[in-house]
Amino acid sequence: MKQAIEYLIEKEPIFKIIIEKYGLPIIPQRPHGFETLVQLILEQQVSIDSAKATFLKLKAKVNNFKPQLLLLLADEEYRNLGVSRQKTSYIKALSHSIINKEIDLESLSTKSSQQVRDELIKIKGIGNWTIDVYLMFSLQFPDIIPLGDIAVVNTIKELLDIHDKQEIEIYATKWSPYRSVATFLLWHHYLNIRNRKVEY
Repeated sequence: MKQAIEYLIEKEPIFKIIIEKYGLPIIPQRPHGFETLVQLILEQQVSIDSAKATFLKLKAKVNNFKPQLLLLLADEEYRNLGVSRQKTSYIKALSHSIINKEIDLESLSTKSSQQVRDELIKIKGIGNWTIDVYLMFSLQFPDIIPLGDIAVVNTIKELLDIHDKQEIEIYATKWSPYRSVATFLLWHHYLNIRNRKVEY
């Protein structure tokens, strides 16, 4: 990470200010595979803490956390655990894709970020935000910036006074090939300024 930090500080003074104020961010890792993707589906448009609580309830309900069993679980059971109808359909679509061998999650770690995106985007309910976070946290791709993430976009607006998403995307190209670390720094600022901590 040292090389990435040195590069980013040189390209963007705001990153130096973030590090001086809050220290270095912890770069979290999540296991790659089915469980993480289910958790990311639950995290869509809600807080990470809320999604984690729902995920733990779901895991307690389905001890053997396999696509076959999640596909068999009744929609009413999902609802009782706090999973919305929409997210239930997304989890079942993912399970269905794996069971029918439409996607092999294990093979994704051997593919390029674009190949991973092309495969995952075909599954109902898995959009670019979910894919970006999976690429960063699970597959450890170094050059991802999730512009579907409200915290990232709002922090860029706040710190750099850039408000158009296309302009943000163009501006962030100068952080390449370390846009993932840049994103972790932006999240680091976002959480610290709001006095919040996240446990994945």
